[in-house]
Order: sequence, then structure tokens, then C-alpha cells
Amino acid sequence: MIKLHTPSSIAAPASSYSHAAEAGPNARWLHISGQVGTNADGSIAEGIEAQLHRVWQNTLAVLEEANMGVDDIVKVNSLLTDRAHLTMMRDIRDSYLGNRPAASTLFIVAGLAHPDWLIEMETIAAKDA
Repeated sequence: MIKLHTPSSIAAPASSYSHAAEAGPNARWLHISGQVGTNADGSIAEGIEAQLHRVWQNTLAVLEEANMGVDDIVKVNSLLTDRAHLTMMRDIRDSYLGNRPAASTLFIVAGLAHPDWLIEMETIAAKDA
């Protein structure tokens, strides 16, 4: 089970995330490579909203393959190419995470490996063995 930490002795998170997430000593770890807005057929989803959903759908598929789910997410690192999409990114992230604010880091970047990718997200998950 993942224990989330948001100490009252420091500033509250700027969005719906936790300052830290802790996995138990017998956890099985999963490090998910950066997922991008690419559909199963290899095509790139059209537009930021579609890419954001695709990133989460791809991540959930990897979690499912490893017999894990959203509740097992420890940390999410997101790379976003346009600050203007920040609110949408947070809203879509929250729709997938629900009331479980995993630890999170966001980078605004000039570009990603493919010029049509608008978002990339890597995820770390852990589940008690």
C-alpha cells in the first residue's frame, strides 16, 4: 500500500499531488518509460486533449499488464511542451487519479523527441508483494 505524505510544516502542494509517496518494504516496483500520445496503431493522437488521454490510457494498460492500478502509482513525472495546457493537463490527470494525489513533478519543455508529441509522462508504481 502506498502512503502519501503532505506535511503541514511546509507549503501545501500547488495542485492535486502529494509531497511524497512511500511504498512498503516488501513492495514490487514498476518503472514505466515515458508514455506519449501515440495510439496502438502507432499514429499520434490529434491535439493536446487527445494526447493527454492517450498518455493515461497507455499508462493504465502498462499498469494492468503488471497487475497494478492507479492506487499503486507512487510518482508521475510529466513533460509538457506548452504551459497554456497546464490546467487541462491537471484536470485530465485528476480525472484518472481521482482523490489519490500521487507525488508529481512537472517540466515545461521546449520539445520532445518527436515534434508532434505534446506531452510525455513517466510513472513509478509499487505494490506489496
